[in-house]
Amino acid sequence: MSARIATVSRDTNETQIKVSVNLDGEGRLSCQTGVPFLDHMLDQVARHGMIDLDINATGDLHIDDHHTVEDLGITLGQAFFKAIGDKRGIYRYGHAYVPLDEALSRVVIDFSGRPGLFMNVEFTRDNIGSLDTQLFWEFFQGFVNHARVTLHIDNIKGFNAHHQAETIFKAFGRALRMAVAEDPRMAGQMPSTKGSL
Repeated sequence: MSARIATVSRDTNETQIKVSVNLDGEGRLSCQTGVPFLDHMLDQVARHGMIDLDINATGDLHIDDHHTVEDLGITLGQAFFKAIGDKRGIYRYGHAYVPLDEALSRVVIDFSGRPGLFMNVEFTRDNIGSLDTQLFWEFFQGFVNHARVTLHIDNIKGFNAHHQAETIFKAFGRALRMAVAEDPRMAGQMPSTKGSL
């Protein structure tokens, strides 16, 4: 399989974002978004996904975090879509359960070519630090629409909102790692009876 690396830039009146991904990386993150808790969550994705991420984002944070978080999800999704190529030889599906103390989350992903987000999470607080917990939905919606994946996220239990979010992002990283991995039995083949994804 050739190198699965991509760089995508998004430049709007609200945000300027550049994302580079290496799907076969070592779990390294270089990240500056101006949203500290989001940086912490992206570190979980990189580390547990064994994906190298280089992210630079500036946005209208003087208004709020919304545009930066949403547009980062969009740009990250575009980078994944570009890096994954035609999807031949990958597992396609990935899933993970991740606990953190009292919290437990499950994430299931399908590189199906069909965008869909199904997120069942009731955060116990409206904010984690300064970050509005509603923005996690915006991040993942942007990602699935542009990576063209189906993504199911369920927080099964948890009362600490930080733990809820961290289990989601760790499980997201683990599910990505499984889905994009090379399947030696599927080498060169499309993981679909349709012949394309």
